[in-house]
Amino acid sequence: MRLTPVPSLPEIRLYLAHPGSGLRRLLEPDDDGDESGAEPQPPYWAYAWAGGAVLARYIFDRPSIVASKRVLDLGAGSGLVGIAALKAGAREVIAAEVDRNGVAALRLNAEANGVAIKICDEDVTAGPPPAVDLVLAGDVFYAQDVGQRMVPFLDRCLAAGIGVLVGDPGRAWLPRARLCLLGEHQVPDVGGNGGGEPKPSAVFAFVPDNR
Repeated sequence: MRLTPVPSLPEIRLYLAHPGSGLRRLLEPDDDGDESGAEPQPPYWAYAWAGGAVLARYIFDRPSIVASKRVLDLGAGSGLVGIAALKAGAREVIAAEVDRNGVAALRLNAEANGVAIKICDEDVTAGPPPAVDLVLAGDVFYAQDVGQRMVPFLDRCLAAGIGVLVGDPGRAWLPRARLCLLGEHQVPDVGGNGGGEPKPSAVFAFVPDNR
């Protein structure tokens, strides 16, 4: 891994993948390709995905959103969003991340950026929301099954009076009927889907289902 400024976010440096990273050795044996011989995808926490990047940029440009608040970085991955929240003035950040390698990367990234993040390595979506003021959810709708777990949890957050912001470049499983557009930024989707060219990504408020 190489400590590198994040594209579109010079305020943050992360340990990111590069061609010589050797991340394949961190994959579980069951993930080692399939019968077609296809290569497994690199660990997601080793990249700055567009949904997290757009949320981080939005927060830096509007620090009052997180100032003095307790924040949950949901599906934290590299910790990009939580790091941005702390640098923008959040009182406390809990990073929810279940991948053990992601937890290790998150700790390294927080240290590299001079911030202290509380890490929850259990699936927070299975129960009531933690005691926070705001949930930041970047790229949590990348797959149907993941999205189906997220929506009930985010509904419980709203019911508890917790605001929810979602960052996403427009992935297929985004629950568009539940989202209110707040802003757009051009950020690279470094984790895949087109490489490093900046593309439009958006920040949404997750809103109640009024049907």
